[in-house]
Amino acid sequence: MPDTVHVLNGPNLNLLGTREPEVYGRATLADVEAACRAACERHGLGLVFRQTNHEGELVTFLQEARGSLGVVLNAAAYTHTSVAVADAIKAVGLNVVEVHLSNVFAREAFRHHSYISPVARGVICGLGIDGYRLAIDALAGSRVS
Repeated sequence: MPDTVHVLNGPNLNLLGTREPEVYGRATLADVEAACRAACERHGLGLVFRQTNHEGELVTFLQEARGSLGVVLNAAAYTHTSVAVADAIKAVGLNVVEVHLSNVFAREAFRHHSYISPVARGVICGLGIDGYRLAIDALAGSRVS
């Protein structure tokens, strides 16, 4: 498991490709998974790819990632509301890169605050699905040979 990356996606990301494509693009969640799988394969890493619309299940996924190389987390709306998700990251000591498809700082003011950012290694936003690949590259670069 130390050579595994968990890519965890929060609420409504199952609707990618059809939900507000002018904001989130036309790529589907399956496209995101394929891009993540290719990035992990380039680095010789395993991939666990998940999506949930439920906060508690996202917390469980984070707990199950304990001992992995790290987590690419697009918590979606839970980014701005969930102390539970932030607490799970801290409790398990995860190496997390927070990812957002859109530039959250160019959007509504409530999206400018993140409970995840203070407990994440880094944040990537506004680069579409390329942000996931960049996050995997960052986690792969953190491996000790």
